[in-house]
Amino acid sequence: MYTITTGGSSDSRTDSRTRSPRSYSSSPREGGYSPRGSSSRDGGSRGGYAPRGGSRGGFSRGASSPRPFNAKRSFKKDYIDEKLFINKEVGIAETNNYTPTHKFTDFNIHELLSANLTAKGLINPSPIQDQAIPQVLTGKDVIGIASTGTGKTAAFLIPLINKLVADKDHKMMVLTPTRELAMQVEAEFVAFTRGMKLFSVSCVGGSPIMRQIKELELGVNAVIGTPGRVKDLIERRKINMSFFDSIVLDEADRMLDMGFIDDMRSILGAMPKDKQGLFFSATFSPEIKRLCTDFLVDPVTVSIKSRDTASSVMQDVIRVTTDAEKVDALHDILNKPEYSKVLIFREMKRHVDGLTDELTKRGFKALALHGDMHNRERERAVKALASGKVQVVIATDVAARGLDINDISLVVNYDIPNNYETYIHRIGRTGRGTKLGHALTFVPKR
Repeated sequence: MYTITTGGSSDSRTDSRTRSPRSYSSSPREGGYSPRGSSSRDGGSRGGYAPRGGSRGGFSRGASSPRPFNAKRSFKKDYIDEKLFINKEVGIAETNNYTPTHKFTDFNIHELLSANLTAKGLINPSPIQDQAIPQVLTGKDVIGIASTGTGKTAAFLIPLINKLVADKDHKMMVLTPTRELAMQVEAEFVAFTRGMKLFSVSCVGGSPIMRQIKELELGVNAVIGTPGRVKDLIERRKINMSFFDSIVLDEADRMLDMGFIDDMRSILGAMPKDKQGLFFSATFSPEIKRLCTDFLVDPVTVSIKSRDTASSVMQDVIRVTTDAEKVDALHDILNKPEYSKVLIFREMKRHVDGLTDELTKRGFKALALHGDMHNRERERAVKALASGKVQVVIATDVAARGLDINDISLVVNYDIPNNYETYIHRIGRTGRGTKLGHALTFVPKR
């Protein structure tokens, strides 16, 4: 169901992967922008640049072991009925039946932007793109309610980039809950703006802040970051929010869950009243409704209702008792040739490191992903899984949102999540878009 309203708020594996001994126990001048109307390099408004692989329109600038498996300790969480981890009746998401009313070339956007979209193979917009882009292009505030993997990033980037092309003094900001999502949004920005001399910077924790400050001082058109780091840079007087007239809250519900509400309100409150706000979220909680009421003006609501994420993912449970039994079961699963890109979730960072070490000893190509790692290490893990250089990434819930890797063949809940919402976001890494996915959850034997 699709509604729009106005107002209101690898190769085959063999036994060469032998099991190891069962030892596993488990500014503006101060704002980093040239004043409006000032001259710049390249003869236009002064831009900036995306660090580490970011681009000026596409041109480069240069543990301890886990505690033993114990059913009572490991599963003392919000109760989730085990039946919710089992779903063998799956199908293609209902959004497959949607017939878009536009093609990307139908939108009144800049020729080079349209050409870049075509070069990426983007012809027919997804439902959220088809309905949101025309509204954003008219300058309206938009509330987008859509689940993960539905194309929200392009839904806000395309019209806002078009706005940048028309006026390079325009500044846009995108706030995301995680570093990974921020970097993915920026990667899309870079691809869409190739050859346009529009400049961006990722402002996220875990990356050197001085490098980000240098980029800001050179000047950028787009800041894409996490609320904590952005607020830090504002307080250092390196970002001047009065020069931003567009803002996106991407995965707004997740930012609320992570405790960013005060930072979000502070950032939004420092912007001009005459701004365009785009709030995208999988759910519309009372907190998000209050944000919309306080900071958006007569917003248009675009709601894309498809079946629950879980409906496109084949789900089952694996019953185990001991640590050794658990890791051996995982070993057997990973030896199946159909599981070439696997994302495994663990609860604790040290548990992630322990399982990564164990799988590596058993001959699997595996990398860890958690919040204590340097940003470049996290990037390496994501890119290695995406490219097929490794088969497995073991992660904490930092990866439950924000990871958009094509063709994840399996998600494994090695530890049961704290709540069902987290479970849905975890398994949402597979079965994305129009594809079917697989998810397995380890539970204790009855």
